[in-house]
Amino acid sequence: MFSQDPIEWPDEVEVLIDRLESESTQRALTREERALMDVYETVPLLEGEDGLHEFWQSGVNHQRIIKSFDLIGATALVDPLNASRWCGTRSEDRSDYSETESDYLATIEEELPAAMDELIDLVMDFIEEELG
Repeated sequence: MFSQDPIEWPDEVEVLIDRLESESTQRALTREERALMDVYETVPLLEGEDGLHEFWQSGVNHQRIIKSFDLIGATALVDPLNASRWCGTRSEDRSDYSETESDYLATIEEELPAAMDELIDLVMDFIEEELG
């Protein structure tokens, strides 16, 4: 199971997300703005107790989310997301996984902490280059 301290987004990111949430009721967000929102909204799923399993069991648009992580340059998260795609076809209860499935998922999730550590810098660079 995945566990790590939650990401604490810089104030600049929080303010931008609030603005985009507000503006999204008035206009369609650009692909870059939507990618930022996708990443921001998906991080809590990945940080949850069930990590990748929780992501795949959620009702989000998985393909769009993966493309959003890729768009902001978080390829270190794209790989484990793609490698765990099979979780979406399994039981909603992670405890129903076979020992092999549990071990494999735990191996994939070992990549998450380092990838999550890079995320703030990647998001800040993306904001500066694409939205700044």
